[in-house]
Amino acid sequence: MENTTEPPYNTSGNTLSGKVILITGGAHRLGAYMARALHTLGANLILHYRSSRGKAITLQAELNASRKNSVVLIQADLLDFSKLSAIIKEATAAWGKLDVLINNASSFYATPVGSVSESQWNDLIGTNLSAPFFLSQAAAPHLKQQQGCIVNIVDIHADRPLKEYPVYSIAKAGLVMLTKSMACELSPKVRVNAVAPGAILWPETKIDEVTKQRIISRTFLKRRGGPDNIASAVLFLIRDGTYTTGHVINVDGGRSLNS
Repeated sequence: MENTTEPPYNTSGNTLSGKVILITGGAHRLGAYMARALHTLGANLILHYRSSRGKAITLQAELNASRKNSVVLIQADLLDFSKLSAIIKEATAAWGKLDVLINNASSFYATPVGSVSESQWNDLIGTNLSAPFFLSQAAAPHLKQQQGCIVNIVDIHADRPLKEYPVYSIAKAGLVMLTKSMACELSPKVRVNAVAPGAILWPETKIDEVTKQRIISRTFLKRRGGPDNIASAVLFLIRDGTYTTGHVINVDGGRSLNS
């Protein structure tokens, strides 16, 4: 697990005890880190995965070892929109309710203009925008019963397009508007917010040190963040931000303020 620094939030006590949280893409990288952080605070988790079966099973075993029967897994392809309501149905069946939906699953790869295929468009828009919408729609009745919330993981590139990643940037911009629109549509019973990470985890695709340092140099804090910073923001929105809806929290060291 990368950048596993001690979380800056209070982990004493089970402040999320009794909460049921569904995390899409919860088997690895940022999803797994959020899962560990929220589980530590007492939450019961439904972790969705598509192809990371081995990582999902390992994480489930790790967390269930510390608190028995507290994590269940759901395998699904989020591009199969006809199955998304079934994900919510299965998630709510685990503990009879759903308190939080975290739309974290995401496809990310370059699509330079002139080379974009229909399948790439459908994949990037589907995972980053369409699936969060239909999952949120299906989850809404259950979340309303619990006065629950939705947290979307967006990106600073929703506002600042990343060169050679136009489709991804478009999709994340749409997810920001989805956040604001759903906050309006699902009020007053369901809060909907988003977290926009900056330089937190490097992409799984190869990235050279010069590029990494250039990215870091454009932050005001002149350093890379860690997954704990994202977990803290998500925790705030779930547990403490009870009068916050329709907002995006930028966790980017000030990168979004830099020209």
